[in-house]
Amino acid sequence: MVKELAKEQSVANHFIAELRDINVQKDAMRFRRNLERIGEVIALEVSRTMQYEEVEVTSPLGAAQTMLMVEQPVLATILRAGLPMHQGMLNYFDKADSAFVSAYRKHRKGEDAFDVEVEYMSSTSLEDRVVVLCDPMLATGRSMVLVYKALLRLGKPKALHVAVAIASVEGLEYAKLHLPAGTRFWIGAVDEEMTAQAYIVPGLGDAGDLAYGAKM
Repeated sequence: MVKELAKEQSVANHFIAELRDINVQKDAMRFRRNLERIGEVIALEVSRTMQYEEVEVTSPLGAAQTMLMVEQPVLATILRAGLPMHQGMLNYFDKADSAFVSAYRKHRKGEDAFDVEVEYMSSTSLEDRVVVLCDPMLATGRSMVLVYKALLRLGKPKALHVAVAIASVEGLEYAKLHLPAGTRFWIGAVDEEMTAQAYIVPGLGDAGDLAYGAKM
């Protein structure tokens, strides 16, 4: 299942437009906040797929019946660019567990090609848990797939949700092919093109650098 927010009339389109806008991007705090808001919007969508049970809540004036989630997901993200979206999801799934994975592109000298290296991982057990894996960009899809495979060392999830702000057509197809059947994709917008260096066009640029400053 793939849900693209940009295809609907939603305030999320305003957040995506600001993420892309080269003038708004000059404000790193605003950029981070827009990624966070995309995370919040997707968190609400994901919450509709969770299991619920009826619970009685007592107010000062009586009792009310409401539906509450039976369990909370594990929110996983790729350092460092994924942190703002992760925070947005934590704003809604405030009792969720978290998982963090460090992955980066290791470019081959004199070539446009690169390998993806996974260096660090911190997480609770994922066995039989609902996992939401978020990252702002799904370009080639290789980082997302490698990170998921690395997370499998900590247990096999019962359900996987992938949340991204901007995806390429190629990256989305790669992820659909290599991630488990039944994976749900929640995407801000899907763009048609990528450069030879695997940057999405029109995309938004380097999300990590825009959020936290250029890296050496």
